[in-house]
Amino acid sequence: MIEFRNVTKLFPDGTIAVDDFSLVAPSRKITVLVGSSGSGKTTLLRMVNRMVEPTSGGVQIDGEDIVNERPVLLRRRIGYVMQNAGLLPHLTVADNIAAVPKLCGSSHRAARTRALELMETVGLDSHMADRYPSQLSGGQQQRVGVARGLAADPNILLMDEPFGAVDPIVRAELQQELIQLQRELDKTVIFVTHDIDEAFLLGDQVVILATGAKKLQVGSPSEIIENPADDFVAAFIGVDRGRRALRIKHTPNGPVLVDTEGRTQGTLVEDER
Repeated sequence: MIEFRNVTKLFPDGTIAVDDFSLVAPSRKITVLVGSSGSGKTTLLRMVNRMVEPTSGGVQIDGEDIVNERPVLLRRRIGYVMQNAGLLPHLTVADNIAAVPKLCGSSHRAARTRALELMETVGLDSHMADRYPSQLSGGQQQRVGVARGLAADPNILLMDEPFGAVDPIVRAELQQELIQLQRELDKTVIFVTHDIDEAFLLGDQVVILATGAKKLQVGSPSEIIENPADDFVAAFIGVDRGRRALRIKHTPNGPVLVDTEGRTQGTLVEDER
């Protein structure tokens, strides 16, 4: 469990990126922070691994204040996946993934074995192990980034708009793969996006943010879609226009996300994830 306790972040230029924010991200669930640019979502994400230190307040992991842990050691036990993958261009695919296990003390052989296992997990053929990032497509690079984030088998995975730089078809594939990975691995995930449809597809808990990380609404996708907190939230998610790109449809097999033409785009399995 990750808990933000009254965190505030004031930057030297006077910008208040986060203003007295509190939230619990439950264990083994995907919490999605969604909002426009300037809503503080990435700042909040980076507070969890101490890439950003709060001006006041604190963050706890399983009841322990992270300020008591050295940042380097903290980051080694938290997976981090960013937009554009952030791969090291001079390292092969396998070596990019193996870098984290090596930092944690694994031998070269054990780290490479782990890298090859994770390549299979994220849908990459092992023959790509010795390729370099420049030889991969954008979707393949993002899969390597996810594999690297999982390399140390962390309980927590932070994902900062990881699918924002790929085309819509690849993005849809990566979203479905993340849902499947979460079913298999049960990580505590904080996922940042500006795309409300992505938030509703992936999130067990969705947090809609305004400037300064003001919480407009927190809830499951079905709760927010069916009962938006106010007119602003209704406008943000599109229900006021009567044509949301995705909506929830209840079926005998549980709730599913469908598009405006009734085609199923994803399955909501909130009780199982």
